[in-house]
Amino acid sequence: MKILVPTSAPLDLSADPDLEVVGYDPSEPFGAGQLDAEVLIAWNNSADNLADAVARLHNLRLVQTLAAGPDAVVAAGFGDDVAITSGRSLHDGPVAEHTLTLILAAVRRLDELFRAQQQHTWLSDYSAAQADPGTRANFTLDGATVVVWGFGSIAGRLAPLLRMLGAEVTGVAHTAGVRYGFDVVAADDLGDLLGRTDVLVSLLPGSPETRNTYDAAFFAHLKPGAVFVNAGRGATVDENALIAALTDGRLRVAALDVTQAEPLPGDSALWNTPGVILTPHIAGGRPQGAGALVLENVQALRAGSALTNRVD
Repeated sequence: MKILVPTSAPLDLSADPDLEVVGYDPSEPFGAGQLDAEVLIAWNNSADNLADAVARLHNLRLVQTLAAGPDAVVAAGFGDDVAITSGRSLHDGPVAEHTLTLILAAVRRLDELFRAQQQHTWLSDYSAAQADPGTRANFTLDGATVVVWGFGSIAGRLAPLLRMLGAEVTGVAHTAGVRYGFDVVAADDLGDLLGRTDVLVSLLPGSPETRNTYDAAFFAHLKPGAVFVNAGRGATVDENALIAALTDGRLRVAALDVTQAEPLPGDSALWNTPGVILTPHIAGGRPQGAGALVLENVQALRAGSALTNRVD
């Protein structure tokens, strides 16, 4: 079985001697010797490269993306005879770490502290605000109501860390229940939860259904002065509505690892909007255990058994 592995993510697949492993450049068209491959491993592929795969890799049976969110591969338009599997679980630890970093940076207002450092200013007002009984709750996760929207395996790593710091964590997903030991409410049945939310964390994937989930109406329902953190996909946020909510004070701060357009254009208002913390989509970027997942799915493909992380 021929398998195409991107040069952007070298994998050790030597445990399966029956695999013919061929490297390819995910930013270039496929070469003549790659066109008969049955398995394509996708990681940081350009849109043109994926379009070329759809048009010319006629023997494909499986596309395994190493990304947690399979939106780019799904959007490429592979036929129904090509199975798509995601990299769900490969980024749980790194993304949970970075998301926690963003949450703490936002709650502790590191943006203001860094700005003061650049201006050689000792920010005495900060000390007063975090000690004031009227505002000190803004500066801690202890006792905070934290809502994590998109309660999958990444949230399963993140939520216990938040709980250890004293936060009350509730998940939001398609269906209600208990996951990883945390209460999860259905997205259609939020009740007054948003109005009690101190920190809203988005781990939503990108899809037509989630586009602009966080719009003006959403921000209007959040607790005044809430913190918004997005480590999911930029397409889930109406950025004009986000900027408006920050400007008029409905949101205290927003920490974003993802944006609608990436890289973020130099003329985007997000760069200079007070209360915005930006990182350049670096929460993931280093899949853990990818080789084992690939080998597991190759074996399942041969056996005709269920694939791990199959995308409908």
